[in-house]
Amino acid sequence: MSLKHTYTLWAPIYDLFVDRALRGPRRRSLARLGEVAGQEILLPGIGTGLDLPYLPAGGRYHGVDLTPAMLARARSRADQLGIEIGLHEGDAMALPFENDRFDAVVLHLILAVVPEPARAFAEAVRVARPGARLLILDKFLRPGQRAPLRRMINPVISRLATRTDVIFEELLAGHDELRLVEDTPALAGGWFRHLVLDKI
Repeated sequence: MSLKHTYTLWAPIYDLFVDRALRGPRRRSLARLGEVAGQEILLPGIGTGLDLPYLPAGGRYHGVDLTPAMLARARSRADQLGIEIGLHEGDAMALPFENDRFDAVVLHLILAVVPEPARAFAEAVRVARPGARLLILDKFLRPGQRAPLRRMINPVISRLATRTDVIFEELLAGHDELRLVEDTPALAGGWFRHLVLDKI
């Protein structure tokens, strides 16, 4: 089953499983954007738009998702909140934007979902301009962490919803243009992490 098909099925019930548990981490992550007046900000994998209530005012926001059913829910949420945002159907692993376009890129719960996290991360870096900030909220294994249960269930759960075997440090390797500013626990004993990087 393709990722697009899977999340088309998930769309009507996604918020029931994800919203409440991650409201606090989402809000705290997006607070790290700071002053955004006039900035271009990208949210790859925007899903149903659960980040929208916590976006600082003044930015020019763009969201990308693979699934029209998810985008329809994001559009409805944006309209209810009175938020202007450009919503685009597209793949986080092949973003439909030119290089060095955005002042910030928000990667919430997408790197552990896509089939090739390294490609999605590289795309986020590509479209971020020099001086841009990348905000990440996701679940990652630590280098060398055994986590046998997470690794064992990954072949099944990755087909249904998300991966449980992604190691962020492997994604970061080779990206000398990035500076890690923050790496702090977000949820579940540090399995979910807040990561902040600057493109230098």
